[in-house]
Amino acid sequence: MLPYIAEFLGTMILIILGDGVVANVNLNKSGMKGGGTVQITIAWGLAVMLPACIFGAASGASFNPALTLALAVDGSFAWSMVPGYIVAQFAGAFVGAAVVYLLFKGQFDATEDQATKLGVFCTAPSIPNLGLNIFSEAVGTFILAFFAIKGIGNVTGLSTGVDKLFVFGIIVSIGMSLGGLTGYAINPARDLGPRMAHAVLPIKGKGSSNWGYGVVTLVGPVIGAVAAVLLYGAIPW
Repeated sequence: MLPYIAEFLGTMILIILGDGVVANVNLNKSGMKGGGTVQITIAWGLAVMLPACIFGAASGASFNPALTLALAVDGSFAWSMVPGYIVAQFAGAFVGAAVVYLLFKGQFDATEDQATKLGVFCTAPSIPNLGLNIFSEAVGTFILAFFAIKGIGNVTGLSTGVDKLFVFGIIVSIGMSLGGLTGYAINPARDLGPRMAHAVLPIKGKGSSNWGYGVVTLVGPVIGAVAAVLLYGAIPW
């Protein structure tokens, strides 16, 4: 039971900190409005790193259905635990997004732009193009899975704890380099869990949840993560 609880809590904290910084920077009447994309990108890296430090020993700190599936594909994770992990990850993401809404309700009410409100919860492309958007998410997730999940084992002398700083660096690097394309969800739960929260929460003037884009953040990360572990396993290290 502990691994599932850890995945739920870790994903919830990830979303509270990650979606929280977007609300903090973009919503009207927030004290940090206008902080910019650099603040958002660094904060998202911290949002992944901090719960990974706490819950890594308990669950492996996946917090990401694409990574969970990929590790099961390459035999590093038991298929029997996959459904429970994915449910915990999506549930944690939903609850985390709901907490962000409660914290920033006044700021949501003061913000009229529907895209800004939706952007607190989930991602969107700068240029809508289904194929390229999926490819962007696949490439970002490939880099995450190949380097931060599998490749980290090849870094000599990396002590426990310091490895989480490496993960932080990978997340920030992906965001700084590729984030302007699709918002770098690189995690189906990170996008679709909060998108569901946006759909059901009583957000003033919220508009559409844009479920048509959900296929990008579901398919792209899974393709990228599975490709990464398969390539990693094929290399004669």
